[in-house]
Amino acid sequence: MALTISSLNVLKPSSSFSTISVPNPRSWLISFARESICSVLERGISNGYLEIKDSDHRTRYFGVYRDGCNAVVLRVFSDEFWVRVLFSGDLGFSEAYIYGDVEVSDLKGIMKLWLENTATMASLSSLSRLSSVFSSLSNAFFGQTKWRARANVIASYDQSNDLFKAFLSREMMYSCALWGHEEGGVMGDLTLGLKPFSEDLENAQLRKIRHVLKKARVHAGSRVLEFGSGWGGLAIVAAKECGCSVDTLTLSVEQKKLAEERVKEAGLEGKITVHLMDYRDVLNNSEWEHSFDAFVSVEMIEHVGASHYKTYFKVLDYALKSHGAAAVVTSSTFPECRYTGYQAEDFMRRYMWPNSCLPSATVLVESAQLASQGRFILETVENHSSHYPRTLRTWSRRLESSFSTLRPILVKDFPSLAHADEFEAFQRKWRYFFEYAGTGFEKGWISCHMLTFVREGDCNFD
Repeated sequence: MALTISSLNVLKPSSSFSTISVPNPRSWLISFARESICSVLERGISNGYLEIKDSDHRTRYFGVYRDGCNAVVLRVFSDEFWVRVLFSGDLGFSEAYIYGDVEVSDLKGIMKLWLENTATMASLSSLSRLSSVFSSLSNAFFGQTKWRARANVIASYDQSNDLFKAFLSREMMYSCALWGHEEGGVMGDLTLGLKPFSEDLENAQLRKIRHVLKKARVHAGSRVLEFGSGWGGLAIVAAKECGCSVDTLTLSVEQKKLAEERVKEAGLEGKITVHLMDYRDVLNNSEWEHSFDAFVSVEMIEHVGASHYKTYFKVLDYALKSHGAAAVVTSSTFPECRYTGYQAEDFMRRYMWPNSCLPSATVLVESAQLASQGRFILETVENHSSHYPRTLRTWSRRLESSFSTLRPILVKDFPSLAHADEFEAFQRKWRYFFEYAGTGFEKGWISCHMLTFVREGDCNFD
């Protein structure tokens, strides 16, 4: 018999029975997410105070408010906020902020609140942890294949050079500066106040470059190999001030283009060669075997991946001379107690540096020794973590003051930024990045190390 509308009447409940209400799946999921997260917050916030003004017109309070405590107010505009956080943890929170699902009274404050209550907040979501397992396994086992490394650089650095010019120093160093007493030290911008048209960042970045070159023992006539060209800042200073030659490697077409323009402007074409090249391909160049006096790499190894650290140092061992050579490697790092090769996707690995992996200082030292079979001697280890928050604060101020003039320039390459909501999300992403990274360094969640290696018998005690 054909099933008709009239025949369905037999499925209707009779008037003598109550209608069973089936909850809407979406509403149920939102309710479950909200209740689950609030339950964790009630148990988890013992340090600080959080007030949530929810989209259901209720206000929820967590922790105990005290004068001077870290008090943060969240205003939730969309129920999707709860689902994002349930399934993706801190990545979900960052996305909710970027796309306007939530407003935060103090972005740095909410990050400090999370880090200061990490132990009790770790149970936020088993689903979030399950998602993390899959992304971390992918990072660990697949790591940075050559095609993936190139794809990640496109997402990270093949953006408009004008964007980076807006907040970096003239040398365009996208790495930690070293602040001296001339700039008031690492807290000078907060204790001494901001100077109009300040050259503080330029001075601090130039100090960092010169320090790296000194540790690498670069001098007139040296041949230097660099992994991670950036926009040519270090190579230009090295060639100009030290009288050396530099071969520098990048995977970014945009960086190579601008770096070569700047090298030409400096009149250093005969001293600096910028290669669009994966560092692993050095092993295929027999002319480079044991040909370099010095190696430098400033915050590039974060993009190498845990499964490739030994290959990285194998390349260094291949390229550097057997005697009288030095290598300087700087990197953002995890403290040993938090390092793992299985690093899940978070805000940084999703939006800023795809598939990156922070090493620990110990892992790098061990990898160097294994890859070189003991032919590298660890000479010095420096921790520059205290210098990074001010670097990030300075970048943030510079970019914030440039957004209005930068927008029409960016729209030429990224037409979607002509839409107000897209540009707002773009601004929020960068604001989140500066606070996220700065708070991480301030609270010791991440570090920044500089390692210097020399050949056996070449230690310098001066």
